[in-house]
Amino acid sequence: MDQSTLDKLPKGFKSIGSDFGTDQTAFKGVQWGKAMMWIFLLSDTFIFSCFLISYMKGRASTVVEWPNPSEVFALDFMGVPVPLLLIAIMTFVLITSSGTMALAVKYGYEKNKKMCGWFIVFTALGGLTFVGMQAFEWSKLIHEGVRPWENPFGAPQFGSFFFMITGFHGTHVSIGVIFLFIFARKVFRGDFDKGKRGYFTTMKSDYVAIEILGLYWHFVDLVWVFIFAFFYLW
Repeated sequence: MDQSTLDKLPKGFKSIGSDFGTDQTAFKGVQWGKAMMWIFLLSDTFIFSCFLISYMKGRASTVVEWPNPSEVFALDFMGVPVPLLLIAIMTFVLITSSGTMALAVKYGYEKNKKMCGWFIVFTALGGLTFVGMQAFEWSKLIHEGVRPWENPFGAPQFGSFFFMITGFHGTHVSIGVIFLFIFARKVFRGDFDKGKRGYFTTMKSDYVAIEILGLYWHFVDLVWVFIFAFFYLW
């Protein structure tokens, strides 16, 4: 780089933003977008942890009987109530989508555009199915009288914890589904093969973006495992 080019670069504190905005390997070989995703996921972990800790504190401190999840979330199958049937199906679908996302990342690095795109679509459909079943679960409990301020099954705060925690997680899944469909379109269109720039960045696209999206999706799946254990099994 010649001296005239160096003279055009920002000086002082302004140079920090410029350096991080252009250097994709600022963290010793780690792609810039991937490092930022890890930082975002770490901050999101704190939020989910606060929600779950608040839930445990609220449940442990109430003197009113806490609803039995096996009864509240039971689903009738051929006239017989099956405990946690819908929740088990939701968990299976979401964990399976994590596997299809891993395959999408694999085929992405192999530059197999067709297989990568289809596995992203399969992942998006799994997430869409999960959100649909969660909407059914919400409508069922609302129909039975569960509200954020009252609950016919026991402790009134059960409803507020349920809608807050599952709603926050469901929002994450919904956002992920939107981006999965966007990325599937970009893969099939060949944006990552051509190095086409993204909508919100001047950096050229490549298949590392699939791995970054995969980090987000795996995080959403992992969080659901904790929600499932603390909220539905406890």
